[in-house]
Amino acid sequence: MARILPWLATAALVLAVLLAGVLNPVRPASVSTDALGPDNGEQVSDYLGRAESGLVELGSEPSWALVSFAEPMDVEAVASLPGYVRVAQVLFRVPIDRVQTPLVTVAVSAHPEALQRAPLVAAGRLRGAAAGSDRAARIAMISADRLAAGCACVVGIVVRGAGDQLREVATAPGVRAMEALPPDAVAGRFSVRPLLPEHIDTVAPGADDGEP
Repeated sequence: MARILPWLATAALVLAVLLAGVLNPVRPASVSTDALGPDNGEQVSDYLGRAESGLVELGSEPSWALVSFAEPMDVEAVASLPGYVRVAQVLFRVPIDRVQTPLVTVAVSAHPEALQRAPLVAAGRLRGAAAGSDRAARIAMISADRLAAGCACVVGIVVRGAGDQLREVATAPGVRAMEALPPDAVAGRFSVRPLLPEHIDTVAPGADDGEP
């Protein structure tokens, strides 16, 4: 009997663990696989082709989409885009010759003033992140100053609209690419990477040997 008791205790413990797993299953981790924008190393022509083909298939259900511009715009130009789409995010990047500057994404509400305030929000974030006197800090401060002054520094926006609305935006002057996700994509569950104006043939980092 004394020899059996340890086995009974072990069996009871195993049974308890199994029951706990059945009654309280581990929830699968949430994995985000949706992405807007080109892949690193992708040919620009390939990205433009797949973005255009996906746009053709959209119907009346609203979808999230990334608009990439041929040249940086100011927020006034963004506000004047056709299609009456909902602008949800503004992607800023200050152009400095042969210098890699930070990309700053600012979420905006549907209120028009939110879009107008977005450059100041981006500038504030860069100033808050700039610390020290090294090259990265100088680049951040220069970028912040130019954003606060209202520079044409919008390289992309994330919008939401029906297929016809998005296609109308895609034909606007200055729009280089419009890539849309399927209508079932969830806000905040996809990554965003704009096609930058300097991406001509291949999506790759540019030169970073200039003086800020």
